[in-house]
Amino acid sequence: MQDVEPPVCPAPPIEQRRSSRLLVPPGAVDTHAHVIGLPPTYPFVAQRSYTPPAATEAQYLSMLDATGMTYGVLVQVSVHGVDNRLLLETLRNNRARLRGIAVMPLNLPESEYAAANAAGVVGLRLNDLYGGGIDFIQLREYGALAREMGWHLQFLIDGRRLPELAPEISKLPVPFVVDHMGHFHLKDIPLSGEHFQTLVMLVRDGGWVKLSGAYRQTDMPPPYEDTVPYARCLLEAAPTRCLWGSDWPHVANWGTMMSVGDLLDTLALWCPTADAQKAVLVDNPSRLYGFDRTVP
Repeated sequence: MQDVEPPVCPAPPIEQRRSSRLLVPPGAVDTHAHVIGLPPTYPFVAQRSYTPPAATEAQYLSMLDATGMTYGVLVQVSVHGVDNRLLLETLRNNRARLRGIAVMPLNLPESEYAAANAAGVVGLRLNDLYGGGIDFIQLREYGALAREMGWHLQFLIDGRRLPELAPEISKLPVPFVVDHMGHFHLKDIPLSGEHFQTLVMLVRDGGWVKLSGAYRQTDMPPPYEDTVPYARCLLEAAPTRCLWGSDWPHVANWGTMMSVGDLLDTLALWCPTADAQKAVLVDNPSRLYGFDRTVP
């Protein structure tokens, strides 16, 4: 057990708004969000860096509706470790509308992977941040498992590790997605520096990246204008493999609490044209996650 209780996160706004800078197109996908249960029903891992409030299925669906999003992708949150029960329950309840990214150990019975697949899991997350995840030591083995299941891999990583891991990542037999534009704090990472340019190289050469978590990368308030050149660099490198995610309910956010509408306003700065916005919100994620490009 930890000696100090992890700090409690603030909750996201109850009322959400649509973007004031872009019109969300039909079929839009929020590719990154979490549902969170509370102990004792859904225990938290002891080794965690924050304690979140609950984030329920109903609250998430309400957020999607309020902001004009058609589909969503739920990512297993780190505080629940490898206990994917709430994620899978939520996916089963919303099979047409939601997909999932699970955190699962290797060498489970085949029936557990099959059950996750049937529920709507399409990928596995590796995570070396925040505690409660599975790190990159067995990257090759996870690549083999994902290939067998027809899944992809998703990485929550301190982007400063990318130069070290890039050779192994490049050999993966499945698609991979990097969360939150590499999870860099931009004041420490120059646009032209090795760390960010390694991400650009990986994305240009076939990887996917989530244009998300802007508030994690800057000390500026919304609309996070200093993130614009970084996002546009990634969009230029791979316009067909950039995704957008709300990162709702914004766990471990100790700064300004934004609305999802604020984050969509930032996307409008990154992608000024309706065609580019549709690619990021509809076309790209529909291919990766298997959604229809129409409203269900």
